[in-house]
Amino acid sequence: GRGRLLTMKAGETRTQRVKCRTTQNRKGGVMGRTMNAGGIATAAATVTSGWGMPAACGRRAGGKVQARRTDQEAGVGDEVLRQIAQVKAEAEQLAASGKVDPPASADLESPESAKLVQGVRRAAEILSVGLLEREVEVKLLLLAALTGEHLLLLGPPGTAKSELARRLSSVCHGTYFERLLTRFSVPEELFGPLSMKGLEEDRYQRQTGGYLPTAEVAFVDEIFKANSAILNALLTLLNERLFDNGAERVKVPLLCLVGASNELPESEELDALYDRFLIRRTVAQVSNNGLRDLARLASSGTTSRPFQTDDAAPPLAMEDFIACKDRAVEAVRVPDRVVDLLVGLREHLQDKCEPPVYVSDRRFTKCVTFLQVAAYANGAAEVSEYDCLLLQFALGQRAEDGDKVLNWVLDNISSDPGILQGELELLGVFGRACRVMEASQGADKSELVGECDALLGNLREQQGAFSAALDGGFPMLRGSVWYSPQQVASATQILTPPMKENVKKIESLIEETLIVKLALEKDVEAEVLEKLLPKRLKQYEKGVAAST
Repeated sequence: GRGRLLTMKAGETRTQRVKCRTTQNRKGGVMGRTMNAGGIATAAATVTSGWGMPAACGRRAGGKVQARRTDQEAGVGDEVLRQIAQVKAEAEQLAASGKVDPPASADLESPESAKLVQGVRRAAEILSVGLLEREVEVKLLLLAALTGEHLLLLGPPGTAKSELARRLSSVCHGTYFERLLTRFSVPEELFGPLSMKGLEEDRYQRQTGGYLPTAEVAFVDEIFKANSAILNALLTLLNERLFDNGAERVKVPLLCLVGASNELPESEELDALYDRFLIRRTVAQVSNNGLRDLARLASSGTTSRPFQTDDAAPPLAMEDFIACKDRAVEAVRVPDRVVDLLVGLREHLQDKCEPPVYVSDRRFTKCVTFLQVAAYANGAAEVSEYDCLLLQFALGQRAEDGDKVLNWVLDNISSDPGILQGELELLGVFGRACRVMEASQGADKSELVGECDALLGNLREQQGAFSAALDGGFPMLRGSVWYSPQQVASATQILTPPMKENVKKIESLIEETLIVKLALEKDVEAEVLEKLLPKRLKQYEKGVAAST
């Protein structure tokens, strides 16, 4: 390896040594080494690492230069070797025996929550009867209704889009309205005819009974064929749940509107209407693997039989749908890690994707409530990163944008930013420990030991969470009402390899942190800690050099 001439006066600190080394490098200091008769490097040379940083610095004492040589060249003192072995063995033992249980999941314990969870699962089963490969669409429909938002289904005709809306109205016993729009549709088709009596009294008013302003569940096919005469009233009705009937503004009872279309809107004037649908899903035909089952359903008459529910014991009442959103906002926490994920996801979509994916402020805030409702209906007291996988259906302008969202969320879950934060904290504690040890032995190190304990607690918690996810086969995914078995299997396959690597990284960080803590508690020399953690020493010296 290359050597750099570097001497140090007695009593110099590590920072002063690094500054000295940086100054000599800038001046083009002498490169080379002086060899004694035995071929051993003297104090004029130091062994360098693969980073180009000296692994040890010469010391000058009493006018004579004394080299700190490597173990292989001169050997380390027996006492230092003993301390290194002792600290290393103790750290390994503590790292192996100190594993903690995974954090308990935060579940709601109220009877209302338990009833809602059971009702959602039962409603999903009822809505799926006689339908093939529509499990995701059924659950998104329920989630949209519980959130008080609207669902857009994109796909070819004959894929059960209208059937889903009809079934929702049957399950929640809500007033139902359905209409197919064309380019020639007029407002009367959606909002009702003008009142003849009102006109006689000089009032412009509509008879809204039986039309969209009085419906609780609605289905509008080919919704992007709405013309400008319909759009203004429709936008206000969808977002604010208000309808301007003449001079009077009326509150409408609409719970959820399901819009359907064969294609995305092409006109800019329809962008606002498109943005009103928080949840979007592309519906495909039944796959080739499911055609046999579809044929059997048809032969048994299931596909043509009217959908029926048990009115005596409905899984969810209309009151459950209406109250769910407010209860969720009140009961479910949104932790900082989920907020960071949401912020990072929006920045990624708008600043790093090509073409950029625009996310409006309204959509961003609604996504937070959307996740709270998803967690609440799943019996959880806080939103988890796994709930954020649902954002693939809420963020994005085109069908392929959903994959971008899904991949980013999975990457964020598997590459927990907390690991990098833990590594940075460890490096900071290591650097301060080296300075304290070099300054004087016997100094008060209790504050640094406390920092090590706090870091160990965080790392142990991360270790428990990752281990629980891997050992349990991702129970938060498997136990969620919102994900199908296919979705769980796909996410598990993607998450498992990087999470195993994360566990190894955390175990290594725990052992390194224990080494620093034990070195501080045993009041060993700085040389012991440096030789136990040579990688951290290089990183620390490089950071100090870069800051000078």
